[in-house]
Amino acid sequence: MSDADLEEIRKARLQQLRAQQGSPGAGGGGEGSGQDEQKRREAEARSAILNQILLPEAADRLGRIRLVKESRATDVENRLIMLARSGQLRAKVTEGQLKDLLNAVAEKEREEGADRIVISRRKGGWDDDDDLLDL
Repeated sequence: MSDADLEEIRKARLQQLRAQQGSPGAGGGGEGSGQDEQKRREAEARSAILNQILLPEAADRLGRIRLVKESRATDVENRLIMLARSGQLRAKVTEGQLKDLLNAVAEKEREEGADRIVISRRKGGWDDDDDLLDL
C-alpha cells in the first residue's frame, strides 16, 4: 500500500467525520437519509479495505462471483476483512488464495446444509382410481 493510498483514505475518513459532526442537529426528518448515508459509508469503507488487500485479478474474480451468488461473495468479503483487521494477512490476496477461501466457504455451506433435511409430503394426493369415479 503506497503513501498516496493512505493519504486518500485519511482524507475520506476526515471528510466522513466532519460530515457526522455537522449533521446532528438536522432534526427527525433526516433519519431515513441518515441511515442511507451510513450504509453508503460502510460500503465505501468495505470497498476501500478490499482494494487494499486484493490483487486486481482476485478483485475481478470476486466481482464475477458477486454476479452469480451475492451471499457467497459477501461471506468471502467478510472473512477477508476479518483476516485483514486481525493482522493475519501479510501480503495482498492472490487469485489462488481467493479460490482456496471460496472452497472453504463452499465446504462450510455444504456442511451446514447437510444438517437440514426437509421432507415435504403432499396430503390428499391424486390416485389413478379417482379418475374412474368421475364416469
